[in-house]
Parts: sequence; C-alpha cells; structure tokens
Amino acid sequence: MDKRLLLAIACASLIAALLHAPPAWAQSESTARGIVYHDINGNGVREPGEPGVRGVRVSNGREIVKTDARGAYALPVDDDTCLFILKPRNWTPPVDANGLARFYYIHKPAGSPKLRYPGVEPTGPLPASVDFPLTPRREPNRFKVLLFGDTQPRNQTEIDYIAHDVVKDLAGADAAFGITLGDIVFDDISLFDSITRTIGTIGLPWVYVMGNHDTNHDAPDDARSDETWERHFGPPYYSFDYGPVHFVVLDDIMWRAKTATAAAGYSGGLGAEQLEWLRTDLAGVPKRQLVVLMMHIPIEAVAEREQIYRLIEDRPHTFSMSAHTHTQEHRLIGKDGGWNGKEPHHHLISATVCGSWWSGAPDELGIPHATMSDGAPNGHSVITFDGARYDIEFFPARRPASHQMIIHAPDEVGLADAGQTDVTVNVFAGSSRSIVEMRVGKDEAWTRMEQVRVGDPTYVKMKEAEAGPNPPPGRRLPGVSLSSHIWRAKLPAGLMPGVHMITVRTKDMFGHIYEDHRVIRIR
Repeated sequence: MDKRLLLAIACASLIAALLHAPPAWAQSESTARGIVYHDINGNGVREPGEPGVRGVRVSNGREIVKTDARGAYALPVDDDTCLFILKPRNWTPPVDANGLARFYYIHKPAGSPKLRYPGVEPTGPLPASVDFPLTPRREPNRFKVLLFGDTQPRNQTEIDYIAHDVVKDLAGADAAFGITLGDIVFDDISLFDSITRTIGTIGLPWVYVMGNHDTNHDAPDDARSDETWERHFGPPYYSFDYGPVHFVVLDDIMWRAKTATAAAGYSGGLGAEQLEWLRTDLAGVPKRQLVVLMMHIPIEAVAEREQIYRLIEDRPHTFSMSAHTHTQEHRLIGKDGGWNGKEPHHHLISATVCGSWWSGAPDELGIPHATMSDGAPNGHSVITFDGARYDIEFFPARRPASHQMIIHAPDEVGLADAGQTDVTVNVFAGSSRSIVEMRVGKDEAWTRMEQVRVGDPTYVKMKEAEAGPNPPPGRRLPGVSLSSHIWRAKLPAGLMPGVHMITVRTKDMFGHIYEDHRVIRIR
C-alpha cells in the first residue's frame, strides 16, 4: 500500500480518536465496586450485620447494572464520573437538612477544572468499595408532589421574595417531595446554598433539575458546564421510582463556549451519551408503569425530541414537564408534532415561582407582582399521582386557591352595544381540553366561550402603563406573549339597563371546576 495512503489513514484514525476521546483530565479508566445495603441504624456507614439489597440499579451515567444477591455491583469509571443509584420503590437514600438526597458518589481524583464558581474538590483515589445506604420507607400508590418552575433569584433579596411569597405557605405541606424544574438561580450559582436552605425549610425531600442559568458559563465545553452543579446536587441526570411512578431527571441544556466567531450560549438537547443512558434506563421499566420526564427546556425544543418520543410513545402512561418560558401551558403533542402514540402526549410547561423574573410594581410587602407575560400569576402546582393516573392543580402565590382566572369586561356598556361587547377570561391553568362557559344573571343559559390565542388584556394595560408618562415603580415587565389559556364570548344582546353579574365557570382536563364573577353596568 502507498506510504502516503498509510499516513493519511493513520492521521484520520488519530483525529477520530481525539474527537471521541474523553477530556485529557478524565481518561484514566478503572472499575468501581461496592455494595448497596440496608442501613439499619441510619448512620450512613455499612456495619457488620447490615445486609446488601438485591436488584438495585446502579449507573455511571452510561451503563446501568443491577446489584446481585449480596447487593454488590461493578461499573467502569473514568476520572470524571458520577456513580449513582436509581432509587427503587419503598427505599430511600439519606436526605440532608435541606432535603437533598445523597444517592451518588463523585469520582474526580484531580477535582474540577478551575472555574469562576468552584466545582468538586479532588476526591483522591477510588475507594476500594463505593457503598450506598438505603433505608426502607413505605410509598403508597397515591401521593402528592409540589412543583416549582424557575425560582431564578438574582441575589439574596430575591431569595427572600421566594421565602415570603411562596415558601412560607408550604410549611408542613402534605406531599412526598418537591421538584424545581431548573433555573434554580439566575447565573450567580454561588446562591445554590442559600436557595436550597430556603426551600429546605418546607421540610420535604427536594429534586432539582438543571436549567440554563445553573451552569458554569466560563466552562470551555458542555461536559464541564455542570461542575458546580455536581458539587451541590450530584449527577445532572438520573432516575428514581417513588410509589408506582418512574421519574426521570434530564439535563437538556447543551452549553457552547464563546468562540472567535460565535457568542457563548445554549440550546435544548441531551447529547448522545445521555440519550443512550435514557434508552437503557427505560428498557428496565415495565411498559405499563407511568413514566414522568422532568426537564427545563420544553420537550418540543429539545434536539432529540423525536428520539425521546420513540422511546416512550408505545407506553400507555407517560407525562413530561418543563419550565423555562415563564408562561404556563398544557401542551398536547400529536402527530403534527412528531408524536406517533395512540393518544397525544401531555407536556406541562410549569408556571414559575419568580413569575416574570420578579418584575412589576411591588406590593405592600415590597414584593413585585411578577405577573407572567401570558397574564398568569406566579405560583406553584401540586401534582397528585394515583397509580398510573395524575392530576395537576395550580396555586397562585399569596392568593386564595380559588383564584384561577381573571374576567375582563368593561365596567359600563351602552344598551345598544351589549351584544357586540367581548367578555374575555384568562383561565391560568386552562388547556385545549378545558370547557369554559359564561352567563349573565342567575337564570340565563350558559354560553360556551371560544378559546383564542391573544395577549391578556390586563397584562396589555400593564405594558401600556409602563410606556406612559407616569410608569409604575419596579423592573419593567417582559413583552406581551400570546396566551394559550384565554377564552372569549360576546355579552348577550337585549340586557336590560342596570347592574348585572357575569359568572364564568370552567372544568379543566382533570375535572376540577372553578367559578368566578364580575359585575358590569348596562346604561
């Protein structure tokens, strides 16, 4: 063979190897061994007489293995590996004072690369046995979960807003655990400790999903953008069972560093390694078990969305949720969105705790109203799981639970104009499966309202006030978005002069019924 051809082949092989090799600081590979054990006395140290737990899945972020009859496992590791267990039903790992589960071991002998915000300290040589403690805990078929969208504080002041606006009312909540769907903070990831301590006062185990504002923005690549995250929360993706439900935490933030020709930024995606891990994980989950995917960027904006759909669309029970957009929406993804399942896939874009990034005029407590750009208030949700079924309720911050809509109509309408005057209602947690009806007076017939995609009228007025000669105090609100949960109907013609009560009622996709009222005058 020609020497030049041999040289070209050798060069090509070398380039390919370099492109697919792990970073230089993470190339040494060895085998981690350990025991998953029943921690009888709960001290986190395996002692004589504490037996191994059979059949627990353990992962290195690539492969997944099951523990044997002794509770033993073995997995390959390199010098940048998170080992973690996939928590089985009716078992729990240790949970610290802030509600963070300690179900993982980070192996970074040399520690994290030097970044603005510190990552993992050097962990030294791989221990002879990396053991994971579990204690038994009964997990019922029916349970509740608290759900937060972006908390996203810029500073301690905004963490205090979170404490006073949302957290304080959840003390002693009847829930199994809580979830925050990313953007735990707003770029200043030194705030991780403070925000987790604040949410930890609720007194529940808490699951955190990585968001685009939770990464190391000075990282040279995606692989090293989660170094500080790992220090605080462990692996950026993993799964666990609670009761009859399989929950999957995904990292759908693909970070790209600044180059000579492009600014730093991010996109929605999993990457090949995480996608393959997800495939392996789901292969070990019974087909009829409810699978819940949790991510930050909505699933329809994830590069591998159709590969994800292929992994779950043959399952009868799936649900996914995200945050990120600072709006609230129930999306039902069908064939036109690339989903080939028998029924549309339900994806929730959660309302955010910080609303519109703590924008808007402050109230009597100094907390901005933070109305989101679709006209919905900031707040949280509660998901009730029951076997393979689930139910979602939205709770606006510091308002009654019954505050589920705003009715927009003029205070006064001319007699001749009644039949041409719109009544518009924003049902904050409404969806295309909601039924929304209106009537005027007690004895009139109910009129079905039509779902429309427009800006919320109250929010539009807020933006007009900001542009006026005497703008309200507070940070400017974001631009108006077209809301997915607005309905409209005309006032009935022939209303008599006088004062009338408008009543709007709605039944949502889960069967919850809400009602609200507005008074108008006909002159």
